[in-house]
Amino acid sequence: MGAVDSVLGPVIHFIETTISGMGPCGIVILMAIESANVPLPSEAILPFAGYLVSKGVMNFHVAAFAGAFGCVLGSIPSYYLGYFGGRPFVEKYGKWLLISKKDLELADKWVNKYGDWAFFICRMLPVVRTFISLPAGILKAKFSLFIFFTFIGSLVWSYFLVYVGLKLGEHREAFAEIWHKFDHAIILIIVVLFGL
Repeated sequence: MGAVDSVLGPVIHFIETTISGMGPCGIVILMAIESANVPLPSEAILPFAGYLVSKGVMNFHVAAFAGAFGCVLGSIPSYYLGYFGGRPFVEKYGKWLLISKKDLELADKWVNKYGDWAFFICRMLPVVRTFISLPAGILKAKFSLFIFFTFIGSLVWSYFLVYVGLKLGEHREAFAEIWHKFDHAIILIIVVLFGL
């Protein structure tokens, strides 16, 4: 077992078991968890759904829409946490929700620069996409507009990752061999990023 497998193995197993057992409902649940600021990467969830699409087990469009719907569901609690708790609450207790002040500032910059369109743009960006709901709530963005942009942006992101999984699924064995050659480099990068 490689270094990456030993660290990420349980998470990947949980994701694969959930989606295999629950189908699109599993995607909705996992993506809702990810959008509620829990470190469960969509970059692992949706490509596996794409792999199942490549095997004919799941429909491509259903998988993508399930991902977007899950993002919306998980974003609602974060939005209301920002809306009712305000910035002081998030800055004080955010660390318990795995949200750093830097995460919040980064999301703030996007909202200040692009306004409501930030909710659409940020849903297609790694990392920022997870935390954009809090500034939306803090700034008391119009809820219906926030939900609309969240859904559309998440749908684009979901289609992209499901498609990646579909293509990788067609060549999964070859990809696995390449991946394992970089085990130690990948684990080192993960440790450094976590430290930072």
